[in-house]
This record gives sequence, C-alpha cells and structure tokens, in this order.
Amino acid sequence: MSRSEKNFYADCGLDRVSERRKDAGWVAERLGHPESRFVPLWRSRNYVDPKAAAAVVLTAEQHKRLPPALEAPIFLGLAGETAYFACDLSHIEAGEEGPALFASGEAAAAAAAFLDLRLVGPRLARDQGGLLAYARGMLTWHRRHRFCGQCGAPTRATEGGHVRVCTAEACKTEQFPRTDPAVIMLVVHGDACLLGSNPRFPPGMYSTLAGFVEPGETLESAVAREVFEEAGVRVRNVAYHSSQPWPFPTSLMLGFYAEAESGAIAFNEEELRDARWFERGWIRANAREFHETDAPFRLPRQDSIARRLIDDWLTGGA
Repeated sequence: MSRSEKNFYADCGLDRVSERRKDAGWVAERLGHPESRFVPLWRSRNYVDPKAAAAVVLTAEQHKRLPPALEAPIFLGLAGETAYFACDLSHIEAGEEGPALFASGEAAAAAAAFLDLRLVGPRLARDQGGLLAYARGMLTWHRRHRFCGQCGAPTRATEGGHVRVCTAEACKTEQFPRTDPAVIMLVVHGDACLLGSNPRFPPGMYSTLAGFVEPGETLESAVAREVFEEAGVRVRNVAYHSSQPWPFPTSLMLGFYAEAESGAIAFNEEELRDARWFERGWIRANAREFHETDAPFRLPRQDSIARRLIDDWLTGGA
C-alpha cells in the first residue's frame, strides 16, 4: 500500500517552530513585521477565491486595515522567514458570504469569499488546504475555550495562541489545543467491503464506518467496538493505514483496515439507514462522485480519508 500521497489537510507546509512560541517578544515582532501573512476566518469559514481554487491570505498592510479583533492573531508557523498567523473576524457583522474586506478593485480579494472549507478543499493545492484546516482548527479551539473549565473564569491566550491560561490568580489552569481522536475503518470480507449510509448522508452516499475513541480504549478496540455497534460485525486483524486532521470541528481521523469474521450484518437502525457488502468490481463499475446528486450510489467526498481508504482498496493496495 503506497504511503507516498498524503491525505487532504495533512500538511500545511509550515515549520511550526514550537520552541519560539514562548518568546513573546519574538511573536510580537513577527506579528508586526511587514512581510507576515494572515489567514482570515469568519464564523468557521475560510477566505477562498473559488474561481482560482486558491486560498487568499492577507498581507500585513491588509491586516492592519481590518476592524480590531477580540484577540491577537494566532501564530501558525514559518514558511522560510515569513510568519503566518490566523485571525478570527467572526465579530464582524456581515451578510451570508461574510464581510467584504476590501474594495473590489483589489486583486488579492476581488473574487474571494468566506466559504465552508469542505466545499472547496478538494480543489485546493494540498498545502493550501492544510493551511486553512490548521487555521480553522486553532480558531475553533480558541472560540470554545474562552472560559476556564476548572473555575469558570475568563482565559487568555499565550505562547502565540497555543496555550490558554485561566486569568484567576488562584487557578491559572493551562489549556492546550484539543484534537478528538476518531477511528475510521474499511472492513473487508473476501473481495467485498462493508459500507454504510448514515441518516445524515445525502441520498445514495455510502461510506466507511467511524466513531470516536472512548477513554481507556485502544484504537484497535475502538475499531472493533464501533463496527459491532453500528453493523453487528465482528472484526479481526485491525491494521493501521494513515491519519488525517479533520477540523469539522476538531477531529483527528485515524484510518484502519479490518477483516470481518463473517458476512452477517445486523446494522443498528439508529446509527445507519443501510449497511451492506459491496464487491470491488461492482463499485468500480457503478460508483459515482459525491457531487453527482442524482446518482443512486455515491462514494464519499474526495478530500476525506474515508475515500482514501476505499480508493486504495479498490486499486488493490490494501
């Protein structure tokens, strides 16, 4: 199985230079540097030029012209000597497509809009998609942790935005960016794979099974538990494939293959509206893309690790 191709959103191309984040003076100098770049988000939407299929980042001069933010931008990392920051513009009231940041004559933003990353992610260059996902994940964490979980006092960002500290003198609890581990697995039996259709899926879409890892549980145990809970199938030979950041909102997807002990299915109707075995040749002949809304059988979106697991199995790489 080839590992040469990384999953979508898995690499932003930045050096995170974590050792420099504790130096508040260095972060402040980078924040004010004229060559720094800023990745804007508005209410979990990224700033993208859909016509060019490109992420739009702001120059330092453009960033200065934005309305004052509630908190300082979050340091993401370096590309060479250029620092990248994420800035949250959610406090700006705007229309459905987000705030109009600049005059239409400004080339960098002329066709840009704030869009759900899942709508445009597969069309972006991998490093751009990774950058936008990284910024989205960081700002989601900040938005959800403005108050201390220990005492309820407000928190403040430190270390370039990679730590939040309780402001209560008697508490000072530190919080760190959170990622929720989730397993996602393609179960195989002979020359067929198990796919399910979740009630939240669009009509005709089938995908791999998935679920969150519970406290005190190994990844392998989580795979076996989720498959049995959702489809009534016992599995063995659980094997790791790859992982993918999935900031929708805060997950790290851990991909696996597993073998079914039998072909019997008893799916949980509260979890799935359907689950069945699909032969490899049948999928190759009948599968359509996620965007083909009138198709009777559709595979997951191209940017998902679910699709990567299926595609690698279809090509004989699993």
